Amino acid sequence: MQATAIKVGDLAKQTGVSVRTLHYYDEIGLLAPSQRLENGYRLYVKDDIIRLQQIVSLRQIGFSLEQIRQCLDRDRFSPHHVVQLHLSRLQQQMELQQKLSARLEAIAAHLRSAQTVSLEEFLQLIEATMTIEKYYTPQQINYLKERAQTIGPERIERVQSEWQELIEQARTAMQNGIDPSSEAVQALARRGQALIQEFTGGDPGIERSLNQMYQQEGAEVASRGAIDSSVMEYMGRAMAAGNGMS
Repeated sequence: MQATAIKVGDLAKQTGVSVRTLHYYDEIGLLAPSQRLENGYRLYVKDDIIRLQQIVSLRQIGFSLEQIRQCLDRDRFSPHHVVQLHLSRLQQQMELQQKLSARLEAIAAHLRSAQTVSLEEFLQLIEATMTIEKYYTPQQINYLKERAQTIGPERIERVQSEWQELIEQARTAMQNGIDPSSEAVQALARRGQALIQEFTGGDPGIERSLNQMYQQEGAEVASRGAIDSSVMEYMGRAMAAGNGMS
């Protein structure tokens, strides 16, 4: 095992993970060098390096450091499992890039032949390039597609109608000056949370991505005009009030 022991500086050079990051992982107890020499030097052995590979892969997939700690503390979370997760993520990224490439090639072909490219095609291209892939991981996008297939187009259409009705009711309540903590608005907030739960399938990562998209893009852009920022803020206060009461 001694022959495979590596100093922190050498490990940083060979892996591209900075010395500062390695020291931080050690500080928070995520990855500590296992071997200590008499002169005080601490060395990374093979098991430490395997754990580092798992950390790097899970970070690439999008896991937080705390999520990584929880995963690696599980006995059944093997190096093979981590490699498979990373491979799956890369394959999904490649698939998305291939689809985007196909769209670009189609539009380029239209432009080369002086054919008209519809506004819808450009909008779809922009959407494929930016908004969704900006906030959702390929894994999450794939999951949402599977959710849509499971729910089915009829239910999706009903949910969209329910959202519109809920938003209009919330807007009316806001305009009438009804307190967000009132039971009537709380009922709307609970219904909204139920619809969000149905959309995300209860996945906290997707809910965080959804919230981030709304925060950074604004309600109007994120919802494609379905809800404005004032109603969104009003409903947010209602949900916060409901969580405070529970």
